[in-house]
Amino acid sequence: MADAPFAPPALESKRPVPRPALGYALVWSAVVLWSLNAVVAKVVLDSAGLSSLRLAEVRATGSALILLVIVAALWPARLRVHRRELLFLAVFGILGLAFVQLFYFVGIRRLDIGIALVINYLAPVFVALWARFYVHEPVRRRLWFAIALSLLGLSLVVELWGGGSSLDGLGVLACLVTALAYAAYVLMAERELERGRDVYSLLAWGFTFATLFWAVLQPWWSFPWEQVDGSVSLLGRLDDVTVPVWLLLAYIVVLGTVVPFVLLVSALHHVPATRVTIVAMLEPVLAAIVAWVWLGEELAAVQIAGGLIVLAGVVLAQTARTEDRGIPHEDPRKMQTDVAISRDLASGSP
Repeated sequence: MADAPFAPPALESKRPVPRPALGYALVWSAVVLWSLNAVVAKVVLDSAGLSSLRLAEVRATGSALILLVIVAALWPARLRVHRRELLFLAVFGILGLAFVQLFYFVGIRRLDIGIALVINYLAPVFVALWARFYVHEPVRRRLWFAIALSLLGLSLVVELWGGGSSLDGLGVLACLVTALAYAAYVLMAERELERGRDVYSLLAWGFTFATLFWAVLQPWWSFPWEQVDGSVSLLGRLDDVTVPVWLLLAYIVVLGTVVPFVLLVSALHHVPATRVTIVAMLEPVLAAIVAWVWLGEELAAVQIAGGLIVLAGVVLAQTARTEDRGIPHEDPRKMQTDVAISRDLASGSP
């Protein structure tokens, strides 16, 4: 691939004027939808018996089909891809989208889920390190403090001390890959938006490559269709309510995947990746609240305190935006080459 940025004429568009308030609203909306989706996914996994990896395949495939249809119907020219973009889009879809879910499932299978979550949410640290030392973006001390505060609060929410005294090495490695893949997804999306590609076609191609990855890993002809036939209970406080499995899967694809991913990537027009990933750390906190309301899962006082600490860290990160108004929005964060991204990630992943 060429080092010089490439954007086909059909993709060139005027970059929106950065509006931080809108950007944070978009991220918050995405986090709320992902938090609700976590509980819906738990219902599908527990009631329908569908495996986690199959659910990930359904999410990727359904999202790719929806986004491809939308873009093809409304902006067909945006689906045009130059051969120099293919490698980048493939890396974005596989490393940035499919690997997040694949290694997340490996991690939570081998570690206590609380420990896995804390390791997974090291992603903001990796984003900040990339911004500070690779593209030389100014990263203020308050941002590092916000990350530390959010990680402390998250460890309280998931009750980190409840894990075993010894950690499974492969599980820890899988969670670190998850955090790196998540950081890569956000940074690569930010970079591609700056080069002129729109949100919808970027995600359409990303999920398409993720779908191809899952199709090779788990061929569709082996899909357990019998497990998604019929209706299941919504569990918890809604145990008496039954819903068709296909409707729950449709919710997971549309409102649990397509819409929040579009919102998060759109937010990168207005808010730097360093702060987007910090705000996203609210997801486990809100998911715990939804699980408490819906499923009746217990929420201890220390978890509530942890949630407030995470919120304080997010607010602290957001206050830095007033100091960033004099800094050009695009300049310091442009990624240099597709090959450099692939190389750095290979050495290293909601």
